[in-house]
Amino acid sequence: MTRDRRSYYLTTPIYYVNDVPHLGTAYTTLAADVMARYRRMCGHDVLFLTGLDEHGQKIEQAATAAGYSPQQWVDKLAPAFQETWQMLHISNDRFIRTTSVQHKHSVQELARRLLDSGDIYRGSYEGWYCVPDEAYWNQKDLADQDKALSSDSQPLCPDCGRPLKYVVEENWFFRLSHYADFLLQYYEDNPQAVQPETRRNEVLSFIRSGLHDLSISRANVAWGIPLPWTEEGDAPQTMYVWFDALINYITAVGFGTDDDSCAEEFAYRWPAQVHFVGKDIIRFHCIIWPAMLHAAGLPLPRQVFAHGHLLVKGEKMSKSKGNAKTPAELVERFGVDGYRYYFMRDVAFGQDGSISDEAMVQRFNGDLANDWGNLVSRLFSMVGKYCAGKVPAYGGDPTTEGAEGAVLRQVADDLYDRVADAYSRFDYSGALNAIWDLVRAANRYLEDSAPWTLAKNAEDDQTQADALAQVLYSALEAVRIIALYTAPVMPSTSDEVCARLGLAPATTEIDLQRKTQWGQLPAGNEVRKGEPLFLRMEA
Repeated sequence: MTRDRRSYYLTTPIYYVNDVPHLGTAYTTLAADVMARYRRMCGHDVLFLTGLDEHGQKIEQAATAAGYSPQQWVDKLAPAFQETWQMLHISNDRFIRTTSVQHKHSVQELARRLLDSGDIYRGSYEGWYCVPDEAYWNQKDLADQDKALSSDSQPLCPDCGRPLKYVVEENWFFRLSHYADFLLQYYEDNPQAVQPETRRNEVLSFIRSGLHDLSISRANVAWGIPLPWTEEGDAPQTMYVWFDALINYITAVGFGTDDDSCAEEFAYRWPAQVHFVGKDIIRFHCIIWPAMLHAAGLPLPRQVFAHGHLLVKGEKMSKSKGNAKTPAELVERFGVDGYRYYFMRDVAFGQDGSISDEAMVQRFNGDLANDWGNLVSRLFSMVGKYCAGKVPAYGGDPTTEGAEGAVLRQVADDLYDRVADAYSRFDYSGALNAIWDLVRAANRYLEDSAPWTLAKNAEDDQTQADALAQVLYSALEAVRIIALYTAPVMPSTSDEVCARLGLAPATTEIDLQRKTQWGQLPAGNEVRKGEPLFLRMEA
């Protein structure tokens, strides 16, 4: 297998199929999508994975209550996620479901490796278990929960706040405690492996507080992947849902098969460049998962980036509080690209971020309708009026562009490095802010150059005609470059702008640095004004 480009493998968590896609899951998926689109435009060979976690006790219970088998139930629920990602123009290359035959083989193969290495052993579990979160909690974890009791005096889950169930089971354990020193040293040597830094510090603190061996099977849950071994007299057991789910990241790139092409794919794609996760699941991704991989002799993912929660008036969104909305509700009002722009622009990725309808309207009207949309509309209108709807024949000669043109060109020339730096730090808002410096510079350029004044004398004065051509060409070139840079966030809008300039779709470009160099807009291309890209809306 010959590869002429560098692999960039990125993933979202696999989402629990019992929930409907909400703003939080869409936020993670959108951030991964923007990064995938950006990396493709920079020439990387991107593989973008998302999918569904379909096993566990909660699924089994919900299916029974609804009158379905577990498989029928997950088959019924799965399309909602795929339809939502299509609606949001998510460009994932693969969609994995943990009920697939390939995933079963992958999970069982990794489990066998850990058993053979002595990292899985038989034992008994006695303690608290959260059925909704499929999570075990030991007494140390509940030390601060003395006052957090349900009405029947059961402790509540530290994560979801629902009553825990006391469980006594004979099952199988992974020697997580054996890898505490390895993990501490690994994160000391590779500080970029968990970001942002606040999350890395949380992970280190948790490891230093002591790791306990992890139960990796359930004795009384039928809906799951069976253990690939049994001992005489044993009742059948299935894999603990988190052990099962984490392995999806290597299943999707060919782990666990004897097929040569899958082995080549795995060698090429793994380790993943980045796992995108929410901050509430960093224990699984930054402690359990790397320990499992290391125990199996596999490389660790290069980075886990854990973002914060979306907040409404300072509170996490939830149906019970009445402050949760679906992506479809917001897309209906703001459009897909308006939705995508707001969440990447207004929330600092990595931190908790407050969102509101008022902020969405303000950002939509200010940035999209007034700045970007108005720039395109009035510029294309002037080209139609003054240049018969054609890109003027001007080659971008720096000696004739004047001081204002030199400033515009410099902003455009500086943009690649600024955007690349922001994306390297997952600073989506910073990347867009840099791009908007060019949007604002182009608007100022038109105001300062006043092409409408130049046009008054262009027919009788060649100097004025040349100046008009220079101004309009430079502004159009800035628009072309802006369309390329905004394509990862607003792909439909960028493709539309490029189409109106007579260019190929922005989202097909695979060499962003070369394609955004100044002066590549062909003279003579037809320029269509079209409808406004964004219409102002009332608050």
